[in-house]
Amino acid sequence: MPTQTRVLSISLPAEMAKEAETLAKREQRTISELFREAFRSYRAQRAAAAFAELDRIGQSRNVNPSGYTERDVERLVNEARRKLEPERNSKKTFKK
Repeated sequence: MPTQTRVLSISLPAEMAKEAETLAKREQRTISELFREAFRSYRAQRAAAAFAELDRIGQSRNVNPSGYTERDVERLVNEARRKLEPERNSKKTFKK
């Protein structure tokens, strides 16, 4: 299936347009390729900024008041499982 594209027209200040043309020529790319990459980079930066903001909000809400790390959680789960193991084993009934 062929890739669908749309042609967009953008306006740039003359100096910026010249820089874009020079860069595209130096990198042996089209202006379209240059701006597609620029947009992908912009979109990735915005996503990273959004995640950083969510992390900041989560930290400010004290979601993890005890300060547990992932390693702590894994250790605590394993400890709880070990404590429950004898209880689980005693409830098992074996049929012959």
